[in-house]
Amino acid sequence: MAGDLLGGGAPATEVLDVAGADGVRRVVLLFSQINATRPDAPSYARLREFEEAVRSSGLDWTILRAGGFASNAHAWAESVRRQRTVVAPFGSVALPVVDPADIAEAAAMALRDEGHAGQTYELTGPTAITPRCQAAALGEKVRFVELTREQAREHMALFMPEPVIDGTLDILAEPRPEEQRVSPDIEKLLGRPANAFTDWAARNRPHLQVAVAATP
Repeated sequence: MAGDLLGGGAPATEVLDVAGADGVRRVVLLFSQINATRPDAPSYARLREFEEAVRSSGLDWTILRAGGFASNAHAWAESVRRQRTVVAPFGSVALPVVDPADIAEAAAMALRDEGHAGQTYELTGPTAITPRCQAAALGEKVRFVELTREQAREHMALFMPEPVIDGTLDILAEPRPEEQRVSPDIEKLLGRPANAFTDWAARNRPHLQVAVAATP
């Protein structure tokens, strides 16, 4: 689900009608778990529109409700490389962030294999981890700087649709128990445990390492 679609765009039913007219018969919808945990959040009304449209589309559908992505840590790459610093809000609040590689594998299975039509899966990592601990897991000696909510809001406005920012910050600041709960669905789907944040960090370390300036 692309961020620009959350901010507006064509009606959800129109997107699905185009897909169906082109011969698509099976669809996997990747969404945030907020559809279940905060069903009345006004900032995610567009999510609910798409989920309702998928459920009534007449297509074979599977819904993946994911927690926060481990790959959100890519937002720290520049400050890690240049300043050996990670900046994030709510540094001591733990959430079970999910490896996008696990999401992709689960989506491929739902598209390829029978038995997933009409199913909704919740995708999380295997343990909850704080931003401060994520920074420590990057494999670099970095300083952690905790942003205020307003500072984080200003930063997120650079890349996130305005209606979504406050809803995201609410989860990061005060997650509900179900948002901190580890789901077994990835292990059920893939037959192996979900990847930990440290697994994601190890694969992506070259993108997050400190740049070494050439000596003049």
